[in-house]
Amino acid sequence: MVKIAVIDGQGGGIGSLITKRLRDEFGEKIEILALGTNSTSTSAMMKSRANKGATGENAIVINASKVDIITGPLSIVLSNAMLGELTPPMAQAIATSSARKILLPLNQEGLEIIGNVKEPLPHLIDKLIDRIKEVIDV
Repeated sequence: MVKIAVIDGQGGGIGSLITKRLRDEFGEKIEILALGTNSTSTSAMMKSRANKGATGENAIVINASKVDIITGPLSIVLSNAMLGELTPPMAQAIATSSARKILLPLNQEGLEIIGNVKEPLPHLIDKLIDRIKEVIDV
């Protein structure tokens, strides 16, 4: 079974939308691990039907290497992102994990990706789901 970590912080709104769409699309064919930088974000993703959830730096550092795919906003690989919630050890663990990273190009951290077309979040999540379908071939 494919294990997908959804990582988010602050209120967990983006992570909960991703989790809900993953569950709607793949049902129980995948295992979703909700990893939040804080308990609010983890709780939001759990309400969207993640299989398991864990919170904080150690949970993210330990589990980043135990999944097949990591998804969430691009800021999860940026040290001190999400108003400082995403610590340097979290960003390093995510970025260096052998898991495939499929991230949403949201420009909330003053980072601009050239060539990226600005689209509404629901459209980006549709593309994320389509890409995960291609990768896991379920």
